Amino acid sequence: MPLRCGLLGRPQCGKTTVFNAITAAHASMFDAAEAHRATVAIPDGRVQQLVDLYAPAKITPSTMDLVDIPGLEEGATAEGGRGSKLLTHIKEADMLIHVVRCFENGHDPIAAIHDVELIDLELMAADAQTLERKIERICKRARIGDKLIIQESEACQRVLDRLHEGIPARRQDLTDVERAAVFECTLMSLKPVLYVANVSSSQDMDSDAVEALRAFAAAEGSEVVPICGRDEADISELPKEDQAEFLSELGLQELSVERLIHAAYNELGLVDFFTAGPTEVHVWTCRSGCKAPAAAGKIHTDMERGFIRMEVIAYDDLIEHGSEDAVAKAGKLRLEGKEYEIRDGDIVVIRFSPPR
Repeated sequence: MPLRCGLLGRPQCGKTTVFNAITAAHASMFDAAEAHRATVAIPDGRVQQLVDLYAPAKITPSTMDLVDIPGLEEGATAEGGRGSKLLTHIKEADMLIHVVRCFENGHDPIAAIHDVELIDLELMAADAQTLERKIERICKRARIGDKLIIQESEACQRVLDRLHEGIPARRQDLTDVERAAVFECTLMSLKPVLYVANVSSSQDMDSDAVEALRAFAAAEGSEVVPICGRDEADISELPKEDQAEFLSELGLQELSVERLIHAAYNELGLVDFFTAGPTEVHVWTCRSGCKAPAAAGKIHTDMERGFIRMEVIAYDDLIEHGSEDAVAKAGKLRLEGKEYEIRDGDIVVIRFSPPR
């Protein structure tokens, strides 16, 4: 499954411009009531190195699905049909990319933290309704003395009380019991957030508004990626060979999509591993700490069920020695069992017994 990210923010924050900078999708900024969708390949320089070594017939990179969710006004999540549609987009996302206006627009002063808090209030209001419905649903079972249901109800109530105090779920330091109790609710204010500080020029990457946003994000363990959305949207439309020159003029090393993806991977604790050969070079994504059988299951469920062992070559070892045979002769090919935790850059072969 691709990494699913929901791009949200207040109207006029430059969200669709940032969407175009990331995706080069040429989405219109004049149909603000509609969500835009795009799938982008996740840039990874290691893929080309593997292609050079294996000359595969097929290349399958990791991808990211990005949804540009219409701008959230105050009370938007309570607006009948439209509100429900917005909530669906947010609930389906693995993480939220919150675009924050950190530039002058000629009308309203920059108020980065105020804008962030308004969005949080909308998400918390919707989450509170979801929790209230769950508590009401299970309260009858709690009355008959079911201890587990009583514990679940009390845990939901604690999370709800803190939402009413204005504390998003992701800032509540939820216990394991509380997380389990609210799991089915898919709380939007619990989703990991990556903040994009949308600035007017590369000289504003460390402006007061950006620094204030960084301090706010640090308090919840989130990251901030400053982007000049307007400039990068223009650059994304250029041929690849011309992009580096324009990035250099802006004092940047990489496009926003690369910086965002690196930050998103860090936020979600993701790693990439590879299967590689003359047939295909394929990038697979899993959580850091994922055990070998579960990683094999990303390739095919039969591989997880019938897992025997995993043959592993580290990417750096393959590049250093130049071939799988040379890696094996150097003693760098490893055989790993069911308790092995996949590492970023692993190149793997799965040995398994097909289930009968």
